[in-house]
Amino acid sequence: MKKINLFILTASLSAIIIAGCKKTEGTYTTDKLTDYLALQSGKTIVYRMDSTTFTNFGTVETFTSYLAKDVVDTTILDNLGRPAWRVFRYITDTTQTPQPWADLETYLITPTIGTVEVYENNLRYVKLALPLNNGFSWLGNTYIDTTPTSQDDLDFSYLDGWNYTYDSIGSPYTVLEGTIDSTLIVRQRDETQNDTTDINQYSERNYSVEVYAKGIGLIYKDFLHWAHQPPNGTNPAGYKTGYGIRLNMISHQ
Repeated sequence: MKKINLFILTASLSAIIIAGCKKTEGTYTTDKLTDYLALQSGKTIVYRMDSTTFTNFGTVETFTSYLAKDVVDTTILDNLGRPAWRVFRYITDTTQTPQPWADLETYLITPTIGTVEVYENNLRYVKLALPLNNGFSWLGNTYIDTTPTSQDDLDFSYLDGWNYTYDSIGSPYTVLEGTIDSTLIVRQRDETQNDTTDINQYSERNYSVEVYAKGIGLIYKDFLHWAHQPPNGTNPAGYKTGYGIRLNMISHQ
């Protein structure tokens, strides 16, 4: 009987295992991030936009509703010199009266090989990232300075360390327009600091989620940030600062 060289046998088995692993990695596929956008000139989405603000020196929580319309314009270069899509957002009231759409803001969508970035209100977010797997997470606010150096700077510290996470990829989602097939949810933050019912202590609430539909783009957004300050001589019940915005798609074309 011939003796088997143990070294040769071990090397052969290792080669088979490695070859099998390479084959599996080579056949892995995922949707493109741009599949969940509609980056083409003239593409339009109309939303019901509900906003939350704190008025009367932060003592009154106020809710206001509008219609918002996002229109994809054309490609330009972003502030890093990369091709990006410019999007105009317009606003009007919800009464359906013949009020003209008014300019609200302009933002940029920059698709890269592995991410989709949105530059809005001078803040750069990583809204989508590869791979498109349920449970995959990334730091979506990594390009935002969350440590202002002076009291004159806007305080974005509440945006620090947000882990964006995919959920329900490929599932339907219902908005005001109806049920949309093949969507994904990006859960961005769900955080509460301290007892929000105790007016005598500082508390904070941060919540953010977005839903994207294949071939359409953003169909739903719910964002809320507020901080409660304890009572003082001017405000015996304390006061809140912050804001919220909810977008719910009514139509698209």
